[in-house]
Amino acid sequence: MTDNQGLPNYSGDPQGGGGFNNPGPPPNNNLVWAILTTILCCLPFGIVAIVKANQVSSLWAQGQPAAAQEAADAAKKWSIIAAIVGAVLGILYVLLLVLGVFAASTDMSNYR
Repeated sequence: MTDNQGLPNYSGDPQGGGGFNNPGPPPNNNLVWAILTTILCCLPFGIVAIVKANQVSSLWAQGQPAAAQEAADAAKKWSIIAAIVGAVLGILYVLLLVLGVFAASTDMSNYR
């Protein structure tokens, strides 16, 4: 079947999306959380979260909604891990700082 200019008519997505049935809106890629946890919490785990978050849009555009959802879930998981590790390291830092100050003050009293 051709149109009036002799070009074939294709039934499918006019935007070239591969013609798959879109099951709904794309999943939330959690990119904002990935960036925030990278900057504020834990760089290595945050980078993994950013990579996973960036995969969501490309997988969705390729017509792989299940893989896109898995990547979105992985980005969320790695963002949570980065936040927890960052919080634990922050608490340990403060704890060691406080203990170090007390240790320094007791050491200084011995030198008087």
